[in-house]
Amino acid sequence: MYTPKLHEEKRLDVLHQLIKDYPLGTLVVMGQGELVANAIPFYLDAGRGEFGTLVAHISRANPLWELPESDISALVIFQGPQAYISPAWYPSKAEHGKAVPTWNYVMVQASGKPRFIQDRAWLLAHVEELTSTHEQGRAQPWLVTDAPEDFIERLLKGIVGIEIPLKKIVGKWKVSKDRPEVDKVGIIDGLKESGKREVATMVDLVAAHTDA
Repeated sequence: MYTPKLHEEKRLDVLHQLIKDYPLGTLVVMGQGELVANAIPFYLDAGRGEFGTLVAHISRANPLWELPESDISALVIFQGPQAYISPAWYPSKAEHGKAVPTWNYVMVQASGKPRFIQDRAWLLAHVEELTSTHEQGRAQPWLVTDAPEDFIERLLKGIVGIEIPLKKIVGKWKVSKDRPEVDKVGIIDGLKESGKREVATMVDLVAAHTDA
């Protein structure tokens, strides 16, 4: 990833926090002569390995897990907040007009060699950990044990686990660091006025595929 020094983020705790906040990563590998990308929710085991270990699972029907492990290097991309930045928000534009639109974004790219896991006990522990992580904070969090045992057993047989001990992790924080302070204030005000549409957009998408 092209990362000018100005936008480089090296603090491991900051990089890890973005993964925790935006855990749906894009896993990219070279498979049978072509690049293969899968969107997968990951759990980060921050204390395991030099840079942490990414943990996830995929459907057994996904041919990814059948690739020879010795030949695979994986890149996982975690996309954080991103937004269009209008030059109209820059007070300095009124002075000299030397401003153009840009895009701000925060991103982490992590890489390592994946290994695939089919052990039933590992898979159950992983699913329980992943579930508890994302259900925490809810008034009535859903537990794996809420579902019938035979149902869970069938589902466990249909997935394969993935662990990726990270060998490299890089972050890019393109967040208007190059603008003067007056323009940064203008950007903040402009973003506040624009509002966020992510939740409303998802509601619309779900509603569009609902018969009710």
